[in-house]
Amino acid sequence: MSNRQLAIVVGIVVAAADQLSKAWAVNALTDGPIVVIPGVLQFRITFNTGASFSILSNQGPILAVVAIGVIITIMVVLGDASRRIEAVALGLVLGGSLGNLLDRVFRGDGWFNGAVVDFIDVGVFTNNIADIALFVGVGLLLFAAFIHRS
Repeated sequence: MSNRQLAIVVGIVVAAADQLSKAWAVNALTDGPIVVIPGVLQFRITFNTGASFSILSNQGPILAVVAIGVIITIMVVLGDASRRIEAVALGLVLGGSLGNLLDRVFRGDGWFNGAVVDFIDVGVFTNNIADIALFVGVGLLLFAAFIHRS
């Protein structure tokens, strides 16, 4: 499997896992949160119209356009991913961007105006699989850039 194919597969798996987990959350958490580890981890549904930490609330169309730009950019640079770690990292960012973009497209009543479903509450913030994939993907890209320079 080429690095390009690997990144696309990782992206599809992340986006699918994200959407399936959000569908579960919407159905399972309407009656209240599920406490996994008291004070540390619970599943609690929220709908975020902004970016991480609710920055840019109610700016869904702008965030959707940014996500589309990220997805296009990743698809263009995938040919330059010469190492597996870069391909996996780009796939994680691709899948995370796509997962949250799908919420903005399909979970609202206006053009790209949907709210992102967040449900993994770790006390400080609440996120989802797409957010985690984005965070890990960017971290891996930074790590790959660092070890490439060494």
